[in-house]
Amino acid sequence: MTISYKHIFRVALLSTVLGFSACDKFLEERPSKTSSVQATTAAQLEALLNNTASFYLEANRSAIYATDDCGLSAAMYKSSASPFNMAAVQFATWDTLYLQDDTQETFWNNEFRKIFHANMVLSLVGAVSGTAEQKATLTADAHFIRAYSYFQLATTFCLPYNEASKNELGLPIKTSTSFEEPLKRAPLQDVYKQIESDLTEALKITQPLVQEGRARHWRANKAAVNGFAARYYLTRNNYAEAQKYAQLALDEYSVLVDYNTEMRYGRTQSVVTDPGKPESKTVVLQYPYTHDNQTDLTDMIGWKEFLYFRMLNHGSWWYIPSQGLLNLYDKDHDLRYRYHIVENYSYDRGMINPSFDYPGYIFFFKDRLPSGPTVPEMLLIKAEALARTNKPAEAVAVLNQLRAKRMTPGAWVTLVATTPDDAIAKVLEERRRELPFTHRWNDIRRYNNNDYALDDITLTRDFYPYNVASVQTNEPVKTYTLAKGSRRFAQPIPRTELVASGGVIEQNKY
Repeated sequence: MTISYKHIFRVALLSTVLGFSACDKFLEERPSKTSSVQATTAAQLEALLNNTASFYLEANRSAIYATDDCGLSAAMYKSSASPFNMAAVQFATWDTLYLQDDTQETFWNNEFRKIFHANMVLSLVGAVSGTAEQKATLTADAHFIRAYSYFQLATTFCLPYNEASKNELGLPIKTSTSFEEPLKRAPLQDVYKQIESDLTEALKITQPLVQEGRARHWRANKAAVNGFAARYYLTRNNYAEAQKYAQLALDEYSVLVDYNTEMRYGRTQSVVTDPGKPESKTVVLQYPYTHDNQTDLTDMIGWKEFLYFRMLNHGSWWYIPSQGLLNLYDKDHDLRYRYHIVENYSYDRGMINPSFDYPGYIFFFKDRLPSGPTVPEMLLIKAEALARTNKPAEAVAVLNQLRAKRMTPGAWVTLVATTPDDAIAKVLEERRRELPFTHRWNDIRRYNNNDYALDDITLTRDFYPYNVASVQTNEPVKTYTLAKGSRRFAQPIPRTELVASGGVIEQNKY
């Protein structure tokens, strides 16, 4: 069912209000376009932002399929197409023709729903009862949500931001709950001005991450906002500001999980391959520290490296690590490989008859990877900023802090770099090991958008031709390419949004 762009905001309000079990009248009344529910207390707005389920998931399929972290291959698809839908193939080959009509695309809508929630709080906070401190916290929190979602949208649906692209198509800028607010895509520079304006307001927050002995990372806090600022300025290639905010986040909170002592396997699963054939065998899959039930947030909420609780989620439940990604790990000593790479995972996805053996990358359940700012991300941002500002020894020293918690003890833990180029290469490799899928799309965009040629990346994938309905596995494999400077670094906007806007929202030009 297609929801018009204006209806996004109406449905967001309705789902938020009806989704709570609290007895407050504010949370029970049904809103309409002409008579909205009015909050009267700061506590009611707190309830709105405490609805974690409305905010934490990010279904960004560019992150899942469109980078060199993804190992979707022609041989894999030909063995069994059942684990993959057409959109997976289209994202993995950077399609522009058919993806516009992908009816399963939810990332655009979901992030604008979050923006609507933030706008609702900002529009009501001045009129509700509550302390000045409560209102200041709600205001900073809402600005943070809006900045974060606009950043996520801009780094997915818009071209990388630079002087040459500043007047390219950006996003509709929504700063109120009005259904009549313009839908026209603002210039890209205006979107980034809005993000920076919201970030400035969010940085005024005084709430610590740890409150009463518990990390409260599902809401805005000082560590989270500083962590996002570090990510934002790294994307803008402003390494001084990126390092400053990463350090501020680490000064607030710097807890790491020690993979030597704090990780475990969550469960095992037995799968029979090639049933009824002579080569039939039973394979045991080991899953990492995670609950078996995807709806149980216990482990995710309890993951103590989070500064801000956000998760990349995957509807098809298979993050397919490329061979290039797998080759980066020291398989004997890197505990990230031991716990996050599940051997034979393709069998779980149904590739058992005939059997096709390939691993999967798993963190929580089968579909969720931490994507919000974390302590490891801050260490990696700090290290990269040091490496790119001619401090190679300091850069790898920061990397080694992280590696000591990720690898078995031994000489292999300690990296050494004597030149900036060597340090940059080591930092970027470590970043890819630590943050696969979640950050790679944006990383490639920014590597190709800086003044350092050695980190440029051209993406290629050998795959079959396809049309809107099917993959043509009877045809020869061809090479698909996404080169530096390609306009396809902006993902196509769903056609439903273009149509629902009456043509006001323009599609990206390719």
